[in-house]
Amino acid sequence: MAEAHQAVGFEFTVIPEGADAQLSHQALTEIYLSAVNSWKKCIIRIKNSVIRGVYPASPFSWLFVVIAILATMYTRSDPSMGLIAKIQENLPFFFYCFSLNSDTQCKVLLSAVIFSTMLWLLLIFTMRLCLKQLLSYHRWMFEPHGKMSTTTKVWVALVRIFSGRKPRLYSYQASLPNLPVPAVKDTVKRYLESVRPLMDDAQYEHVTKLAAEFESSLGNRLQWYLKLKALWVTNYVSDWWEEYVYLRGRNPIMVNSNYYVMDFLYVTPTPIQAARAGNTIYAMLLYRCKLNKEEIKPVGSALGTFPCCSYQFERMFNTCRIPGTLTDTIQHWKDSDFIVVYHKGRYFQLYVYQDGRLLCPREIEFQIQRILDDPSPASKGEARLGALTAGDRIPWAKARAKHFNSGINKKSLDCIEKAAFFVTLDDEEQSIVGDNLGESLDCYIKSLLHGKCYNRWFDKSFSVVFYKNGKSGLNGEHSWGDAPVLTHLWEYTLATECFQLGYNAEGHCKGEVDASLAEPQKLNWEISSECEEQISQSLEVAQALANDVDMHVVVFRDFGKAKVKKCRVNPDAFIQIALQLAYYRDQKRFSLTYESSMTRLFREGRTETVRSCTNESCAFIRALEGGETTDVCRRLFRTASEKHQRLCRMASTGAGIDRHLFCLYVVSKCLGVESPFLKELESEAWRLSSSHIPYQMIDLFDTVNHPEYLCYGGGFGPVTDDGYGVCYLMLGGDVLTLHISCKNSCPDTVIFYHLKAAFYDLGSLRLPSLPMFL
Repeated sequence: MAEAHQAVGFEFTVIPEGADAQLSHQALTEIYLSAVNSWKKCIIRIKNSVIRGVYPASPFSWLFVVIAILATMYTRSDPSMGLIAKIQENLPFFFYCFSLNSDTQCKVLLSAVIFSTMLWLLLIFTMRLCLKQLLSYHRWMFEPHGKMSTTTKVWVALVRIFSGRKPRLYSYQASLPNLPVPAVKDTVKRYLESVRPLMDDAQYEHVTKLAAEFESSLGNRLQWYLKLKALWVTNYVSDWWEEYVYLRGRNPIMVNSNYYVMDFLYVTPTPIQAARAGNTIYAMLLYRCKLNKEEIKPVGSALGTFPCCSYQFERMFNTCRIPGTLTDTIQHWKDSDFIVVYHKGRYFQLYVYQDGRLLCPREIEFQIQRILDDPSPASKGEARLGALTAGDRIPWAKARAKHFNSGINKKSLDCIEKAAFFVTLDDEEQSIVGDNLGESLDCYIKSLLHGKCYNRWFDKSFSVVFYKNGKSGLNGEHSWGDAPVLTHLWEYTLATECFQLGYNAEGHCKGEVDASLAEPQKLNWEISSECEEQISQSLEVAQALANDVDMHVVVFRDFGKAKVKKCRVNPDAFIQIALQLAYYRDQKRFSLTYESSMTRLFREGRTETVRSCTNESCAFIRALEGGETTDVCRRLFRTASEKHQRLCRMASTGAGIDRHLFCLYVVSKCLGVESPFLKELESEAWRLSSSHIPYQMIDLFDTVNHPEYLCYGGGFGPVTDDGYGVCYLMLGGDVLTLHISCKNSCPDTVIFYHLKAAFYDLGSLRLPSLPMFL
């Protein structure tokens, strides 16, 4: 009850003389500090808006322009060519009514300032327009590696000039080009080329006829609507992609949509669970402070010059996916000064600020330890409440509307949904046990992907998991943003936690603890029997899905990115061709292959599909498996590698296939028209779905002296029941990790047995185009 009494700021008592009102100084202090903190945040937002609004110029450049114009005027010149005099003649009376009897000099000065401001704004608009045109140049991506043309060199110099000195996170947003709408004939042509190796002659002839009919009739009508949309929005794909691919999915998002990111593999900075949580949470909140102040550098692509869109960063924190019967929604709050922690079936609200300051790592550790030591049991129905977010979306939406729309349940649910992020203190241990690296890793990544199906809140933008022995990891919700955005946070967190914050000799966080910290507040629930039944049903669905998922991590250490690049071979193409080879050996056939490629070179861009199974890669694999000569294999491999690189570049520059076809399909559904060609596309199965998550802040890690301090990537569930999900990460020069998922219910999915052999075959003398690595 002590916390309850401290929370009361206004005490009202009745005494014989009448009513006596006493104000609590502590409450007034808290109100004052909250107001100061709120105003600080408001000022920061206004400041950032001004800086972002005048970019690529700076606010101080306005003063420079004004001084320059005034100095020119005092030399008896008129830089405005008569415009200042015109402004002076048409100035409203109230602009200078308080000046000294309409002093002429004051009028001239005010007119000059107005003209200077107009000139300054015109210069900003011109610079921004020029920068947008420069950022629309993509030919640099198609030039040979290491050979930069004169045009590209000039382009790089101009971009650097127009980008200003210190661009902030969102500085480039208004200057990024819009995603172009490809021509229907180009998309259809590329589509037919991509499916040719997967079809026999009769099938291909059938699809070709459907495509020709679509291109000549309905395609042009749908394209007209799509171009109309592109005129009114910044990105013609992203809103529909978020809505129809993610938010309208009615199946569980656990496994099917959410993904995970691992901790260090061979290093655990501290075995103390609370200490690891203390430093990690503090580092994440530091990142959020930088994010709010827009102090994070814009993420750039190749050449270090071309900026990527940063809009996905806006919803990283304080965000939750809200279930609905027809479609979910993404709810984002401006700020949140607390997190929600789950431990042994209980939920706690943990405030991470006191008196307007962020708690230090040692204080956060102290608060986390309080939760770990709390002996209170979970209330009725609370322990497995999170299963609602792991099951089907419609039952969760109905349960939320019926059982969590008022009273204690609504208050507690609001705490979870409005929290900065979600934290799970797992009562299990995850690490490398003995020499059995494979089995330990498989158990670890399965735990990150779905846990017990109720000890994560899968609707939160991301959940941080801390295991009993100090290991950690992330589980990310996919609709608000893509994995590279969340891994940017995770890289910063790991580097800050280990190399800046550190731990003392006992493994605890550094710093002192304020004894006045209020205890974390346990959330209360009133779960009815009907709601408990729904929780059990959702848990049953989630557990069946989790039990059917088979996860494996392949750690390949014999050669990696550096040695492949020395052979003048693109590492991503090398891995994709190896995946095709392994799949062919596994299934004795080729499959439609999905590789995600970012389109963040455009405003509000997300991803595009690279169809990695090509005529060229299939020709190489047939030659290799058929025992063709060395020269033939060398030539076909080079051709397949170059084709893959070109497809990746085309996808990144807006010339992909699948997002355009997806939007045409959405338009056809809105118009209520059927297209046999688009229906054929809808039935395609992506049995091999792959993704590559690169390191974006490798400079934060000392890979030479501390190569063990590297995250070993992450992964996701399989896209189809008879397919694979493959996520790979190339670490340094000699490590490659692949996270592979499939379904236990499909007995034919054993691709991971063939992967290492495929890498050896491509890197050994069986493919003489590459030197002997081993």
